[in-house]
Amino acid sequence: MIWRPIWPNTSRNYQRFQKLCEAPYSMTVDWTRWYIFWTDERAVAKNHADSNYKTTKERFLSKVPILNSHVYSINDNVTVEDAAGEYEFAIRQLVKLRKLGVSESNDCPKFDLIILSMGPDGHVASLFPDHPALRVKDEWVTFITDSPEPPPERITFTLPVINSASNVAVVVTGEDKATAARAAVSGKCERTDCSSLFPARMVWPIDGTLAWFLDKPAASDLGNAEH
Repeated sequence: MIWRPIWPNTSRNYQRFQKLCEAPYSMTVDWTRWYIFWTDERAVAKNHADSNYKTTKERFLSKVPILNSHVYSINDNVTVEDAAGEYEFAIRQLVKLRKLGVSESNDCPKFDLIILSMGPDGHVASLFPDHPALRVKDEWVTFITDSPEPPPERITFTLPVINSASNVAVVVTGEDKATAARAAVSGKCERTDCSSLFPARMVWPIDGTLAWFLDKPAASDLGNAEH
C-alpha cells in the first residue's frame, strides 16, 4: 500500500507528526511509499508565512527522506483558479497512471488517509459554513476567493473527494473548538441547517473509516458522550 497522507495545517498536528521524524519511526517507515498532498492551501508564495507548504517543509518534510517527486504542492505562480485546476489535473494523472486508486462508489480519487483539522466555526479544509464550495460535486479540487479567514484566496478538496478516502482522521484541539465539536461529533444541534453551518458534520466517508481525535478542552462540551 502506498501511503498518501493529506497534510493538516495546525501547529499541534505538526507536533504529533514530528514524532515520525524520531527513532524508531524514522528508521522503520518506508518513506519511498509516501505521497504528500494538501487538502487545502492558501494562494500565497511558498515562502510566505501563511503557506501550509512552508510550515510542512520546515517542520516535517525537511526531516524525512520523502521523495521530492512525491510531494504535490500547488503552483504559486498562477491565479488561484488555475492553481486549483492544475492540482486536480495532477491528481487525475496519478489516477490515470494507477498510482492512486478510485472509489468504487464514484469516480473520485481514493486516498489512503486524509487528516483534517477543524476550525472554531466547524470548517474543515477550506470548506467554510454555508459556503457554495460545500455544494461542489463535479470537481475534485475547487477554489475560493472569499475565505472568512485570511488570506482570502485558497484551493480546497471538495467534500466528495474527502468522503471517498479510505481513512479520515479529524484532529481537534483547544477549548475554542468545543461548541463546534459538540455539534459535529454528538449530533446535538438545535438548528435545522446544522450540516451547512458546521461543515465537519458533512465529513462521512462513503466506504471508509472516520476517526475523531479530541483533546480534553475540545471535548469539554460533549458531556457524557463517548469521545
